Amino acid sequence: MRSPLADVRALLATGALLVALAACSAEQPATTSQQSAAPTHAVVLPTAAATAEPVPAPEPAPAHSVAEASVAVVTAYDAPDGAVVSQFSHPIASGAPLTFYVEEQQGQWLRVRLPMRPNGTTGWVRSSDVTVSLLHYSLLVSTAGHTVTLVKDGVVQQTFPAAVGTGDTPTPLGDFYLTELLAPTNAGYGPYAYGISAFSDVLNEFGGGPGQIGLHGTDDTDSVGQSASHGCIRLHNADITTLANLLPLGTPITIE
Repeated sequence: MRSPLADVRALLATGALLVALAACSAEQPATTSQQSAAPTHAVVLPTAAATAEPVPAPEPAPAHSVAEASVAVVTAYDAPDGAVVSQFSHPIASGAPLTFYVEEQQGQWLRVRLPMRPNGTTGWVRSSDVTVSLLHYSLLVSTAGHTVTLVKDGVVQQTFPAAVGTGDTPTPLGDFYLTELLAPTNAGYGPYAYGISAFSDVLNEFGGGPGQIGLHGTDDTDSVGQSASHGCIRLHNADITTLANLLPLGTPITIE
């Protein structure tokens, strides 16, 4: 598996289209773009002389998976062979690969999270149009606690302080995923920014973009730990760099 930063470097080298990350802060964003089996568990069995009950095998960690497009246009339906919900181009506008977080599979169909309004929209895509890979990581954002928690295979790894949206421009709540990894060129947004499949509930556009929420660094370090943005999630630059080196596209992010 290639590094999640490989796509960013490739796009910078080829001059790929920059897209605006919306709903962030008063600073104007500009942007550029980017899985493995669940762990096994040893089962401890009692010896013949033991009188205790057998020790059950632990439950495996929940499996996450990402579907990356393998065709130029992926069509999402409201049910297998149902009505069309939307169509998505591959690659996306920033040059990043088109990805979806997989919710479930039924035969040759996958129900996936869709990067569109309204937030929380899901649809069914043909498995023949995508390549599915397993994911290790997930993120949990606490808007009340102003934190982002990194989880690997169901185990908390680290918690980072974060800035979230204000009362007037709140960070939307729900289950989303990382759609692209960007290298902002405007000052103020730190070294990396992930696009999220979430859109502001109050801003239809921002900075030339569609009101998309991002997870990015910031030069305003005093804002971290506060409700200070137009909806985006800000981390210290060192922390977003840590995540950019770990998290592939499709990584699920739950915002509470």
